[in-house]
Amino acid sequence: MSALDNCYNIFDMREAAKRRLPHGIFEFVDRATEDHLAVADNRSGFHDIKLRHRALVDVSGRSTKTMLFGKEVSLPMIIAPTGAAGLCWYRGELQLAKAAAKAGIPFAMSTASMTAMEEVAEQAGGRLWFQLYVWKRRDLSYQVIERAKKAGYEALIVTVDSAVSPNREYNARNGFSAPLKPNFRMAVDIALHPGWSLGVMGRYLRTTGMPKQENFPPEFQESITRGVGDRADGMRRDSLTWDDVKKFREMWPGLLMLKGVNRVDDALKAINYGVDGIIVSNHGGRNMDSAPATIRVLPEIAEAVGDKATVILDSGVRRGSDIVKALALGAKAVLTGRATLYGTAVAGQAGAAKAIQVIQTEMDKTMAYTGCNRTDEISTDIFFGDRESNRLMAG
Repeated sequence: MSALDNCYNIFDMREAAKRRLPHGIFEFVDRATEDHLAVADNRSGFHDIKLRHRALVDVSGRSTKTMLFGKEVSLPMIIAPTGAAGLCWYRGELQLAKAAAKAGIPFAMSTASMTAMEEVAEQAGGRLWFQLYVWKRRDLSYQVIERAKKAGYEALIVTVDSAVSPNREYNARNGFSAPLKPNFRMAVDIALHPGWSLGVMGRYLRTTGMPKQENFPPEFQESITRGVGDRADGMRRDSLTWDDVKKFREMWPGLLMLKGVNRVDDALKAINYGVDGIIVSNHGGRNMDSAPATIRVLPEIAEAVGDKATVILDSGVRRGSDIVKALALGAKAVLTGRATLYGTAVAGQAGAAKAIQVIQTEMDKTMAYTGCNRTDEISTDIFFGDRESNRLMAG
């Protein structure tokens, strides 16, 4: 019996991932920043919303399928861009992308991924989106955009909530920094996790060598133990402005989205700059610790945006019922990062696939309980309490 056989929900997968991964890597994936206020509020925001059961409705023909940017998906969920997938499993990004393609949902590739975007496009297929960090040296970011365009990625996601590096003290304690700084504590930790050491890091060392950010421009593709040294200033992110969004819109012919929006005025301004998608996100609680739960700010943004752009919710999704609540409050889909990373850390593609399946099953059951056969039937009518009070509670 494998560890995956004992996983019945995302929280079981988290515990299995915790056992398999070295402590420093698990904490990098699992923890957030400072006092962990935002990551906790992301979950409590979902917990605060209660749903009414609707009786005597024929829901035998229900489906979690929906349309997203004019194409059908099996589930209103996208695999979020995460830079640590390649440390959770050997070429973990490829495993995630394959699972997403097979499940019929999009996969978003991170700039910081350890598998090249071209390799994922060639081997995984499916609907592929690319996430971009914008650096001080804009030419570096332009190079990455051109690569994604040439590789056939459907969408470009520009992350706009990461102007400075987050304050994650635990990474420093664990030696998990950029560049990676191995210490005695880390060495012991790795030795106590031989499955990961041989199956992930050992496999990299036997094949391609120490992993690196394969989607960085060539001169910045140092291994994770070397970093970028005196060139780091060119990769600073604190000069990003709306002028850059205008430039990206001119450069990128496909779908353009901004990830990290939690203000109505920013969302409306994004529409004026030709953005197709607004991703309401607080980076999974991993950046600004005082950020509000995204499910709480979603209603006002979705109401203001209307049908002028597609609103997607990110941060805190762990259950299929979370997706139902997000759709009821105006999102067209959700991004989830940690949930499928846990599955990947346990069993690669099979683990990611099970995480997706678990969430889809939970969503299907929640739709049945609330009397919804189609995703477009999901509204605040399913909430406990009147619609206005639930909107205010969430917002």
